[in-house]
Amino acid sequence: MTAIVGVLCKDGAVIGTDSSATFVQGQVRTIEQKTEKITVIGDHVIVASTGPIGLDQRFCAVVEKAWKDGIFIGLPVEVAKHLCRRALEDFQFTGIQPGGYGALVAFPVDHRPHLVEFAVRDFQPEFKTAKLWYCSMGSGQQITDPFLGLMREVFWEHGPPSTQDALFAITWTLQHVIDVNPGGVNSPINVAVLERGKKDRLGARLLANEELAQHQQNIVEAKAHLRSFRNKLQPGASPDVPDVPKP
Repeated sequence: MTAIVGVLCKDGAVIGTDSSATFVQGQVRTIEQKTEKITVIGDHVIVASTGPIGLDQRFCAVVEKAWKDGIFIGLPVEVAKHLCRRALEDFQFTGIQPGGYGALVAFPVDHRPHLVEFAVRDFQPEFKTAKLWYCSMGSGQQITDPFLGLMREVFWEHGPPSTQDALFAITWTLQHVIDVNPGGVNSPINVAVLERGKKDRLGARLLANEELAQHQQNIVEAKAHLRSFRNKLQPGASPDVPDVPKP
């Protein structure tokens, strides 16, 4: 069980997840344990996935080899196709068919950020673009998608956000799904950002606890502001009714 959210930004990309791993015996869930679901590879690539942990380990190994082999150059679509092909070859080597594992990957090519969804149903890559720049995956998707739609309508009405705006929205989205999900999605929140650093180069890192705490405080303040809006919805005091002289 998991909740993953990704946003392609004007100046980078952000991926966030919950931290719950569910142990299963047959069809029966046994326990939940905390785990980290985001992997940063080579300080430039972010991977988060939904599905068996073993397949995530294998896909991360594929991505890491591709990074070391210098595959992340040229056309971004060729990079995504390479990762797709190598991953499927690795899965099929032990008889695993598509349909149980998916992933979000953020990476730079030619100093530009890219966010790719490898769909659970067939693991085929889909790039997020300036037309549709966000997505979610995992068991929490029925909760995260509508909340992201609200974030777009309220905060992203003019197109992809900055990484700072996306960090706030992703943190709020994940906190919402953690608060209301029926089971299998839990705290703490983990977030990684692909952002511009020295010499305007894109690099990837996990957010420190202090940074997440600041965004969580911003969420508290945003909720308080929304609650104060209720005052505008209250009916005003009725105007004084003049005394009508008796006939």
